[in-house]
Amino acid sequence: MARIAIGGFQHETNTFAPVKATYQDFEMADGWPGLTRGDAIFEVFRGINLPLPGFIERARAAGHDLVPLLWCSASPSAHVERDTFERISGDLLNLIRQQPKLDGLYLDLHGAMVSEHQEDGEGELLERIRAIVGPSLPVVVSLDLHANLTQRMLRHASALVVCRTYPHVDLAETGTRSAELMDRLLRHGPLAKAMRRAEFLVPLPWQCTLINPAAALYRVVEESEGPGRAASASFAFGFPPADIAECGPAVVVYADSAVEAEREADRLIGMVNAAEKEFAGKIWQKDEAVRYAIARSANATRPIILADTQDNPGAGGNSDSVDLLESLVTLKAEGAVFANLYDPETARIAHEAGLHGSFERGIGAWCGSPGLQKFRGRFKVLGLGDGNFKATGPFYRGNNMQLGPMALLELGGTRIVVTSRKQQAADQAMLRHVGVEPAEAKILALKSSVHFRADFQPIAEEILIVAAAGDNPVDNCALPYRHLRKGLRLMPLGEAFQGFSATSRT
Repeated sequence: MARIAIGGFQHETNTFAPVKATYQDFEMADGWPGLTRGDAIFEVFRGINLPLPGFIERARAAGHDLVPLLWCSASPSAHVERDTFERISGDLLNLIRQQPKLDGLYLDLHGAMVSEHQEDGEGELLERIRAIVGPSLPVVVSLDLHANLTQRMLRHASALVVCRTYPHVDLAETGTRSAELMDRLLRHGPLAKAMRRAEFLVPLPWQCTLINPAAALYRVVEESEGPGRAASASFAFGFPPADIAECGPAVVVYADSAVEAEREADRLIGMVNAAEKEFAGKIWQKDEAVRYAIARSANATRPIILADTQDNPGAGGNSDSVDLLESLVTLKAEGAVFANLYDPETARIAHEAGLHGSFERGIGAWCGSPGLQKFRGRFKVLGLGDGNFKATGPFYRGNNMQLGPMALLELGGTRIVVTSRKQQAADQAMLRHVGVEPAEAKILALKSSVHFRADFQPIAEEILIVAAAGDNPVDNCALPYRHLRKGLRLMPLGEAFQGFSATSRT
């Protein structure tokens, strides 16, 4: 039996977003649990689709003794504030120092954290940890599919294990694979490792593993593991709105020998590069999409889904853009539902007005993103909720959602789901909580890029990726990058980054 410390510190950083992550954001529960310490981890995370509970279950089954440290996450946003990063990482480091003897350490990280002072948040954290635990302690790290893998992360972790689905329905399974790899390291010692990078960025909607080419690529990655093959193989797409030098897709392979690791890494990155031209798809403009959805829904038996990807709170958007909502109302999209609008003040006013009450105000566009405008009207209150409910979809499986006061409003035949905490519309329970049955809507406009597909795709007639106002441009060429490495193509088969120019990028 080994004594293994466990913990986590997660943030996905959109360096172009306007609102930074504070300590309070990590303390607060939303779609995932808030900051949790010590033995409470075992109860709070039980049955949730996250890597940490997957690791716990598998490691306990192997007979290991687990030492819970702390775990926290904050909704994707701009940079993690310097003091916040230092406070949380300092707490985690102190907890590790306090342990008299450890045989291993497992961390549930994201892989795309950028703080105000550290471009590579996870790499910095792992370097500090390695300085405490020494060079030989097995340190296994699970990462999100959107991780931007860095050389520091590779150097200081014994193994990096990346999830393989987007929507991320395999997070707990990723924790299980991490525990199995930890067990192997404890029994047989360190593995050789190799990492390779692609030279192009892939927009989030086309990273979806429910469709090709991503679906086919991840099948190959999974099949590359096993007896006589790699001990572990991972492919991370990277997170394009993170303006850092090591942004972008990469593969990492662990094997018994350096030759095997290098050979398999070369093979996998070759397949990624060969698929570059397939990573493209139609992007609909908002009015074009709404007109099409109205016409298509007239004869459809299931909802037409409009993915409001550029205001996706799961990618650092603020979920407060009402650009697409304005199109739905103006073009008279009867039977449409718009979710989720993050607007705590509007939710509060709706609760004051009461069920069947009404009020007039400008909603949305309150977080400060340039160019966004409120949408004014007289809204009727059709439903109210406290924001506390159990998630039912595959992505948020098992989690107790805590979204604060919620309301269902109506204007011009369109219903609007309003929340008091920022959370992408990736679970049907969010709509049902305020009285909407998603399958009965004619049009569903959802603030999400891909995660909504796990629960909503089975009820969809058709899905359109829509470009409306927001802080997560679907075309990476629209982002004013400064720090990418030169030569990295901003879009598949697109222009290469040549370095920041104050005259060409304003």
